Amino acid sequence: MSTVEKISVALPPEMIAVIRAAVDSGEYSSASEVIREALRGWKIKRKVEALELDELRRLVQEGIDSGPSIDAEIVFSRLREAYASRNPEEAQG
Repeated sequence: MSTVEKISVALPPEMIAVIRAAVDSGEYSSASEVIREALRGWKIKRKVEALELDELRRLVQEGIDSGPSIDAEIVFSRLREAYASRNPEEAQG
């Protein structure tokens, strides 16, 4: 069995009203249950954010490791030239 420690938390009236409404509606049996579920959601959100940040870092590193970039205008210019040499009638417009 886990140990329970009581703490005091100051909340604005709007949050207290939401907690009380959830308990009064029977959705939760106590304010503590509402807070515990909120904290579980918060922990999950933080974990997801950490995973997303790790994934972004991985993708940035993958981009860095892929080598130097090429200016987009150069790439499009080369593509236009290659396309024009294959379809001269369409390249004229």
